[in-house]
Amino acid sequence: MAPSPQLTLVTPGDEVWSVTQLVGAAKRVLEGEFAPRWVKGEVVQCKAAASGHWYFTLRDAASQVRCCMFRNHNFRAGTPPRDGTEVFVFGRPDLYEQKGEFQFVVTQLLPTAAIGAAQRELERVKALLQRDGLFDHARKRRLPRLPCTVAVVTSVAGAALRDIATVVRARWPLCRLLVVDARVQGEGAAEAIAAALRRVNRLPGVELCIVGRGGGGREDLSAFNTEAVCRALAAVKVPTISAVGHETDISLSDLVADLRAATPSAAAEQAVADRREVLRQLAELGARLATGLTARTRVVEERLARAGDRLHAGADGAIRRDRHRAERLGAQLDALSPLRILDRGYAVPVDAAGRVLKRRADFAPGAPFRLRVADGDVAARVEES
Repeated sequence: MAPSPQLTLVTPGDEVWSVTQLVGAAKRVLEGEFAPRWVKGEVVQCKAAASGHWYFTLRDAASQVRCCMFRNHNFRAGTPPRDGTEVFVFGRPDLYEQKGEFQFVVTQLLPTAAIGAAQRELERVKALLQRDGLFDHARKRRLPRLPCTVAVVTSVAGAALRDIATVVRARWPLCRLLVVDARVQGEGAAEAIAAALRRVNRLPGVELCIVGRGGGGREDLSAFNTEAVCRALAAVKVPTISAVGHETDISLSDLVADLRAATPSAAAEQAVADRREVLRQLAELGARLATGLTARTRVVEERLARAGDRLHAGADGAIRRDRHRAERLGAQLDALSPLRILDRGYAVPVDAAGRVLKRRADFAPGAPFRLRVADGDVAARVEES
């Protein structure tokens, strides 16, 4: 039986370094080991700080290194290099002591006049999509005002989904999110995203689609710059929002989508309405309707009152005119009435049958008759003819 190995316990001695001593020693080793040299690579994530310094990453097919170029050197290089530009840089390795980070300090930068492989592929795909009209503003669709079902194409393990769900839950809780899981970076991401977008077209009731991811480096967006993803996004039957989580970087998917959002949270805000704002608008609309109905009712009441007054005045006028006419005709009839003659002292003889006796021959001797005077009848009899 083999003896068990003896473990030697190492304890701190008198020579214990601080972190500063450790980093400083490593920095001195780097400075003494490496002389300045030329390095060739592709520039990504280049940023010009407010101080005037440039910070970027230099990469090749297998590795990458963080670089800095101070303003007293970069002014000779002109404008900062675009991401994807292949360059020669001259400098030396260094250790940033404050953060303990390895970096390459650049003193000269010369473009190779060649575009990196990733940039060449990006330009090729961009030209194809532009030729086919996928960037045209005329094909952009309006987002629905109050969508109730939204599809989200992203990784279920990413922060983008949590951000979208949080915003939607706060703004419009009635909205239903249908999550289509897809790998959003690394090998196979482009195929996964394209397949997920095609799956959205088979989901019932979807009114809007959000596709994207959370933060990350610019190289993490490569899947959203592929032709397969862009064409699958263009083929989605409902309006789309692209949200890749970069406020400054724009992917080809951003250009193809109907709307581009800087972040997933911004995409959620643009996708759904804010219930507080909707309630405010409804309250305002209700107040305007009430005011409008009150004003309309008042106008109708005033019109009815005026119409009633006109009808009453017209009826009174018609009655007065008819009364005056009747009185006038009555006066004319009264003036023509025989009874008026009786008022002047005349009398009218009538027989028992009520016939007026007009001639001498109508009066038979001894026959009775009546004399109609102004205030009644008087009995009479013919004494002689």
